[in-house]
Amino acid sequence: MSEKKKGLLLLSGGLDSAVALHLMKEQDIELEAVHFTSHFCTCGGKGGGCGPASKIAESAGIKLHIVSKGEDYLDVIKKPKHGRGSNMNACIDCRIYSFRKAKELMEKIGASFIVTGEVLDQRPMSQHRKAMLTIEKEAELDGLILRPLSALVLEETFPEKAGWVDRKKFKNISGRGRKEQLSFAKEKGVKDFSCPAGGCLLTDPQFSRRFKDLMEDKPEFGSKDVALLKYGRHFRLGEKAKLAVGRNQSENEILEQMKGPADLTFVLADFNGPLALLTGENIKKYTEFSAAITARYGDVPDRESRVKVEMTGPAGTGKILLAVRPAKDAELAGFLI
Repeated sequence: MSEKKKGLLLLSGGLDSAVALHLMKEQDIELEAVHFTSHFCTCGGKGGGCGPASKIAESAGIKLHIVSKGEDYLDVIKKPKHGRGSNMNACIDCRIYSFRKAKELMEKIGASFIVTGEVLDQRPMSQHRKAMLTIEKEAELDGLILRPLSALVLEETFPEKAGWVDRKKFKNISGRGRKEQLSFAKEKGVKDFSCPAGGCLLTDPQFSRRFKDLMEDKPEFGSKDVALLKYGRHFRLGEKAKLAVGRNQSENEILEQMKGPADLTFVLADFNGPLALLTGENIKKYTEFSAAITARYGDVPDRESRVKVEMTGPAGTGKILLAVRPAKDAELAGFLI
């Protein structure tokens, strides 16, 4: 083997990237790792990143960089060049974005190649051979992405050709099963993984419906709009008006914190229940219906009588009491997103 080179590992916190790290460490390769967070992550942890990724890096004794995908990432998701998967996931464009950011970090830390836990044909949109080549090309990383779990069923990369790593020590895994990875992890004592690389809300059907609704309602949305999609039950009351109803105390508190200057909130005056946040344009015409929906999800003993709901508007405007009958489920069917 030739002189040692440094690699940058994309560490998701899942099983595959944990195994890839171990395979590289067995070859005594100097590594640093990067974990990407986004508005659509399903996991969270130390420093705003993934808890398992932090634990894996710490256990391996390697430096972990946590990089947040910013507003420019939302621009990619709004209009993906390579289309979407079965839901709103834009996996190929997302991978290209991540690899471009990784390339910037690779050059900054003096690394010579990228390492990932990707497995050939594991994911239908972004991990088949043609997609992998497209991603490498558009990220300007041709031949510099090493996938140790599938190396023996993929073309030889530059790090292998140059002798920086020993190709014979890598794997020939392909397909969606993880039996071999789990067996390897057990044998080598690889642990702390849990968050899958596919932990993305854009692959979730319910979240995707909300995201699609947001794109249709507000094409130039921002990170705050995406954050709101994660909490509560959502009702599209009008073309430009939406109500989010908290499902527990934690969500109530989050929705209250998200209230903007022109938004309205609703809470039951005499019973326990949710906080509801009404956002959008011309929202005052939806106040009674919003109050009725709020009452529907409260601890109201008599569903046929009117109850008091407190509506709070912009700072300094005070509270207004609305007397409404709790909405019935049949009345909500066409509005729930």
